Amino acid sequence: VGDDPASQLYVGNKEKACNRLGVFSKTVRMPENTTQKELEKEIARANADPAIHGLLVQMPLPKHLDSARALELILPEKDADGFHNVNTGKLLRGEPAAVACTPRGVMYMLKSAGIEIAGKDAVVVGRSNIVGKPMAILLMHANATVTICHSRTKDLAAHTRRADILVAAIGKPKFITADMVKDGAVVIDVGMNRVDGKFCGDVDFENVKEKASYITPVPGGVGRMTIAMLMTNTVDAAEKVFG
Repeated sequence: VGDDPASQLYVGNKEKACNRLGVFSKTVRMPENTTQKELEKEIARANADPAIHGLLVQMPLPKHLDSARALELILPEKDADGFHNVNTGKLLRGEPAAVACTPRGVMYMLKSAGIEIAGKDAVVVGRSNIVGKPMAILLMHANATVTICHSRTKDLAAHTRRADILVAAIGKPKFITADMVKDGAVVIDVGMNRVDGKFCGDVDFENVKEKASYITPVPGGVGRMTIAMLMTNTVDAAEKVFG
């Protein structure tokens, strides 16, 4: 709904991923002035369509729309983004469920790179329901010691400098600077910001990369993993239907 530039980029990449994998996809684009009732009608239509196994509402929505209500209308078994309360509740308890794509992608990336998580200090900057909170839970399930920082955190840099694994998910361009990062830290940049027509992350990449042992670029880093995990969640949902 609307024309958020980051959303336009992600939706286009999701369509390309589906085409590349042979997954049928349908994108419903709605204008900025879409009403809640109109949005809910489209969600209900996709819920009822047996050809659709994974469904998502691209975030963020325009401010006049109730995002929480929209997400709750998605059937939990079709929740490709892993945002439904049923699935987030199962995640909290450590039960099998659709997991939010970006945090799931980050965990896959860390494990694929052979990065030890258990016993490490992990700091997540940002407490959104989409990234920050599920990211912290997944790291905790992997036996990291987790700190969540946010806009009310006092002396943020003191926390980030302690991190063996630092996840930046705050939506502020180049906010995490080199003096906020410990030598040898693993730095995961979840941010996607548009500045002067170009996309950049929440981390000052050029300077922080000199200190980090691993660091993800923007674009081309976590965003690709997010889309890969969206495809994974969709295939998982389809397999439950087909058995």
